[in-house]
Amino acid sequence: MRFEKAVESFLDHLHIERALSVNSIAAYRRDLQRFSEYLEGNNLDLSSITEDDVVHFEVYLKSKGLSLSSINRSTSALKTFYKYLSREFSISDPTTSISTNKLPRKLPKALTISEIERLINSTELSSNVTALRDRAILEILYGTGARVSEVVGINMADFGTTILEESEVVTLKLRGKGSKERIVPLGSFAKAALDNYLVRFRPQLAEKSKSSRSESALFLNSRGTRLSRQSAWQIVIAAAEASNLSGKVSPHVFRHSYATHLLDGGADIRVVQELLGHSSVTTTQIYTLITIDKVREAYATAHPRAN
Repeated sequence: MRFEKAVESFLDHLHIERALSVNSIAAYRRDLQRFSEYLEGNNLDLSSITEDDVVHFEVYLKSKGLSLSSINRSTSALKTFYKYLSREFSISDPTTSISTNKLPRKLPKALTISEIERLINSTELSSNVTALRDRAILEILYGTGARVSEVVGINMADFGTTILEESEVVTLKLRGKGSKERIVPLGSFAKAALDNYLVRFRPQLAEKSKSSRSESALFLNSRGTRLSRQSAWQIVIAAAEASNLSGKVSPHVFRHSYATHLLDGGADIRVVQELLGHSSVTTTQIYTLITIDKVREAYATAHPRAN
C-alpha cells in the first residue's frame, strides 16, 4: 500500500470518525511526514517496518534536534497510525511494544493576578482602535479559560443568558477538542470589554466583508473576516511586550492562570474540570500541585519549626 494513500485514509478517519480538530489533524500530518522522510531516506516500505526500525526512527528524530516531547508526540502518532492500518488493512503493527520516553513533570505556568491585570490593561496604552477588540480577546481568554482556537471560533450566536439567584448571567458556548461543546459563564469585566468592542469597533470591521461566514464570527480582522489563530497569538505577544512580560506569556498561560486562580479561590476541582472542558479530572489535578506548592512555600517561610 502506498504511504500517501494510507496517510490520507488515516487522516480521513481522524476527521470523520473521531471528529478531531483541524489543528490536531495537521499535527498528525506533520508527524507522519517526518516518518515518510525517514522511510524514503532508508529505502523502507510501510508494510515491512520492524520494531527496530521504529527505534531507529526515534534516533533519527533526535538527530534532527527534536525535543523529547516532540519525539513522544511523533511516536504516539505512529502508534495510532499503525493501529489503524492493522485494523483496516491487516498491516503488521511494529509499535505494540514501543513506549514513549518518560519526561520530567512540568507544572503549567501561571501568572499572578497583578500580571494578568498588567497584560489586559496594556491595551489602554494603544491609540489604535483595534485595542477594543484586543482587550475583549484578552478578557475572554482569562475570564473563561478558553483555548485560543476556541476564542477565534466564537460566533455571534454563541452567547446566551441564564438566571442565577434572581440575577441574569451571560453564558458563552465554546467548542473544544474533538468538537465537544461546553457552556461557561462570562464575568462582568469580559462582558464590559465585549460590549465595548461590539458597539464601537466590530461594525466597522463587518462592513469590509459581505461574507455570511464573516457575519457570524465574533472576532474579525482588518479585512472583516474571521480572526485567525495566529493573529490572536500575536495580540497576546504584543500585550506581553507592552507590559514587560515577554517570554512568560502565551495564550495558554491565560488558561493556566484561570484554573490556578479558581482553585486558589476555593473552587471545587470538579467545577474547574467542567469549565476547562477536561474529559478526566486527572488532567485538571495538575493545577492543584501549584496550589500545594504555594502552601509548602508559605509554611517553609512562616513556621518557626519548618526548617
